[in-house]
Amino acid sequence: MHRVSLHYSLSPEGGPALLKNPLFDLLQAVHETGSINGAAKALDLSYRHVWGELKRWESSLERTLVTWEKGRPAQLTEFGAKLMWAERQAQARLLPQITALRADLDRVFAVAFDESAHILTFFASHDAALSALSDHARDQRLHLDIRFTGSVDAIRALNEGRCTMAGFHARHDPAVGSLAQKVYKPLLRPGLHKLIGFTRRTQGLIVAAGNPLRLQSLGDLALKRARLSNRARGTGTRVLLEDLLTEQGIRSHDLLGYENEEPSHAAVAEAVASGTADAGIGIEASARARGLDFVPLVEEHYYLACLKSSLEQPATQSLLTLLASDAWQQKLRTLPGYSPDASGEILSMSKVLPWWRFRERKHATAESA
Repeated sequence: MHRVSLHYSLSPEGGPALLKNPLFDLLQAVHETGSINGAAKALDLSYRHVWGELKRWESSLERTLVTWEKGRPAQLTEFGAKLMWAERQAQARLLPQITALRADLDRVFAVAFDESAHILTFFASHDAALSALSDHARDQRLHLDIRFTGSVDAIRALNEGRCTMAGFHARHDPAVGSLAQKVYKPLLRPGLHKLIGFTRRTQGLIVAAGNPLRLQSLGDLALKRARLSNRARGTGTRVLLEDLLTEQGIRSHDLLGYENEEPSHAAVAEAVASGTADAGIGIEASARARGLDFVPLVEEHYYLACLKSSLEQPATQSLLTLLASDAWQQKLRTLPGYSPDASGEILSMSKVLPWWRFRERKHATAESA
C-alpha cells in the first residue's frame, strides 16, 4: 500500500496552489510528446534523468508505466494512463481545499514577517480571477485568505461573521421570479451590505478540443445525449444553469449526467479532458488551461459583497485601491473570458441587482390606479 506524504516550500516568488509530485509531470510529458526524449525536452531535463526516474518509479510501484518499441512512439500503459488521470482529477477536485490550505499558511507567515500586513478573509465562488488577484495582492502587502465555496455559502458566511468579503456571481438584471432572485435576495440587504465591482466573465460549455460533438447550446446537450459534468447545488454556476434551463424549456432529467457534480470549474474541465464527460458548465479560463474548447453561453458579473461597516477598514481600502489600479486591470484582461467591470467601485445594490424594486413598482401601480 503506497501512502501520500505532504510538504511545502517557502519562496519570495510564491507559485500555484498545487500539491505536486514530479512523476505525474513525467507521465503527462510522455503522453503529450510520445517519446522519452520529447518528454525530457519539454521538462528541460536530461534524457538520462527522465529514463532513470521512470524506471525508479516502476520499481517502486511494481508496475510498468511506459511502453515503447524501436521506431514506434512511447505511450503510457493502461495503468500509467489511469494513474495520471486519477491524479489530475484529484488535483482539480481538491483545488478549493488546497487553495484554502495555502491561504492559511500564507496568513501565518505574512504576520510573522510583517505584522502590519493587511489580511482580508474571503468566502467566494470558485474563480480564476480571484486566484490571480490573491497572487497579485501579495506584492502590495495585502493577503487574501480565500475559502472557495458556493456563492450561497459564501454570502451566508459573510452574514454569520465568518469572513469580511463574499464573492458571488449573477447575470445583470435577472428575470423576475428567477432562481437567482429567490436564492440571493433573502441573503442580501440594501443598507446592510455593499457590493464591490470585481469583473465580468463568460460562462459556457467546456468541451473537448475541436468540439467533436459540435455542441453549441444546452439544447444540443439534450438532443445529442452528451454526458454532462455539472456543478454542485449551492454554487452560483448551478443556479445559473437551472435558470437557463427554465428559460429554454429544457428539463434537467433530459441532460445525461446532470447529477454528476464537481466542486470547481477546474474539476469540470478535468472531467472533460479525461473523457469521463463530453461537456461541462464552467468558465473559459478553466477550459483553456486544460487545452479544451469553449462555447460561450452567457456573460455575468462577479461581485464582492461586504458589510457596509467594513468599507472603511484599512484592509478593505487597500483592496479597493488595488482593484482600481491599471496594473491589476491589465492583468485581468490577460485571463481568457475576463474583463474589468467597475473594478473597485462601490455599486448600488438596487441598480445592479434590482430585485428590491419589484415591490416598489407594484406599489406605485396600485397607487396610480
